Amino acid sequence: MSSGETTAAAPSVEAPPVDGAQPALALRGLAKRFGLKVAVAGIHLDVPAGSFYGLLGPNGAGKTTSLSMAVGLLRPDAGAAYVLGQDVWADPVAAKRLLGVLPDGVRMFDRLTGRELLAYTGLLRGMPADEVDARARDLLDVLGLVEAGQTLVVDYSAGMRKKIGLACALLHAPRVLVLDEPFEAVDPVSAALIRDILQRYVHSGGTVIFSSHVMQVVERLCSHVAILAEGQIKAVGTLADVRGGRDLEEVFVEVVGGRTATGKELSWL
Repeated sequence: MSSGETTAAAPSVEAPPVDGAQPALALRGLAKRFGLKVAVAGIHLDVPAGSFYGLLGPNGAGKTTSLSMAVGLLRPDAGAAYVLGQDVWADPVAAKRLLGVLPDGVRMFDRLTGRELLAYTGLLRGMPADEVDARARDLLDVLGLVEAGQTLVVDYSAGMRKKIGLACALLHAPRVLVLDEPFEAVDPVSAALIRDILQRYVHSGGTVIFSSHVMQVVERLCSHVAILAEGQIKAVGTLADVRGGRDLEEVFVEVVGGRTATGKELSWL
């Protein structure tokens, strides 16, 4: 996998090669500005197919903005995104057939029950009703949501909402999963279940890309990582290469540059 250092100016857009080494997700100069704020500064990234890929960064680094542009939820100011060679913005229907997405903070149709939400998601994707029903039963069972299947999603806990969101993302059997903070506000039991499902998905040939700032989760799951700060990729590669024999949190803090010695103390504490 290769990825160049980014700059504020978006590089020229060049589609990934169509061959056996085609990345699962390729970002080519994605850039986004909100007013005077540069949220993403022309990032360039290849995610290898079959990898468990962690996108790391502090709050405000541009993780959610980058992933939203990559999956077609937020139009970039410049650049392009490709899912297994399909241009997300030039042919969104073809790209989204390959994608399963769990956004962070996007409102669900929470006045539906869990089973109804899955049925609605499947029908929106044009799936046959009997196939949707069968897969919904399987997903509710595997995710431990059978009893909650007739409960309105608005009444779900944070962990249950993450699980039903993951079920919606998996329903059409995508080849690439993009998950924004899938373990945030999730209890340990739900987190362990989600980890197990994602690991089995990758072992079966799928690709998972997820954002996080929890180093322990990333070290436990990921084969590859990219560290994003101030809208730019600061480090990228296999987990072993990025760590360089050190603790990932130590590398992260050093790369992001968030810890400074001010000499000040809170004497009043």
